[in-house]
Amino acid sequence: MSTRIYIDGQVTGPEEAKISIFDRGFLYGDSVYEVLRTSRGHLVDFERHLERLQRSADGLALRLPDVAIVRSAIRDCLAAADNEESYLRIVVTRGCGEVGLDTSLAGGPTLIVIAKPLVLPSDEMYASGVAVRLVNVQRTSAKAVDPSVKSGNYLNNILALAEAKRAGDYEAIMCDREGWIAEGSSSNIFLVEGELISTPNLSVGLLAGITRQRVIELAAGLGLRVEETRLLPERLRDADEAFLTSSIRGVLPIALVDGKALRGGAPGKTSAAIMEQYQAFLSRVGQAS
Repeated sequence: MSTRIYIDGQVTGPEEAKISIFDRGFLYGDSVYEVLRTSRGHLVDFERHLERLQRSADGLALRLPDVAIVRSAIRDCLAAADNEESYLRIVVTRGCGEVGLDTSLAGGPTLIVIAKPLVLPSDEMYASGVAVRLVNVQRTSAKAVDPSVKSGNYLNNILALAEAKRAGDYEAIMCDREGWIAEGSSSNIFLVEGELISTPNLSVGLLAGITRQRVIELAAGLGLRVEETRLLPERLRDADEAFLTSSIRGVLPIALVDGKALRGGAPGKTSAAIMEQYQAFLSRVGQAS
């Protein structure tokens, strides 16, 4: 198992991987990125991630390298890493230039691909669930750094997670300025009330998670209804079940909200069914020719 990094045409080990201190991704977080995983060596939902990378770049008026270059970089990086399963991070910065906020100072995009061994949450987390906390740090407004853009400007999420960690919890759940639940620091959230599955509406201001959308589709295949709506914190605290979704974690059940156990257990019946369907989806991806 190994970690390999592609930077503008070259694949190296971690020790040799370097970017300029004048790169705007380093100086300002002026970048977009995607994170995904493999299943039996096959990239999971790669085309959807690529499409979101383009939407994020469009949101920042940031030019991406040609898509053929991106695809080739990913192939080369994964082949060099040669892991049984890989975590893959694709980063595009606005590039290097004179120090200054003006985007016209950038000379052109920098493409970085990181492939490293996939590390999942522990079996215990999937079996017994994790603790989440509704934090005081608010999700940024779409009129500030738009949450629908997956950018390298991540301080909002970092501060939210730090607040949850100080309380001893696994993940932070952020609300918008009006108090509606938005998302986790690096995850989307679903809650279950009886037969109804609910998740925050994108209009609240959150990232359109790739796994979030995949779970909505898988739930529909089970005949389960998923409502995208506005949710107040009380509904999460009083829910029967809840779970997180992300491209690396997949579907991860929630056991505790603000220190209180959910009445349906973790994973509850519905969460367990969704988890099973997602694992079946990963198996299908791994069997692709």
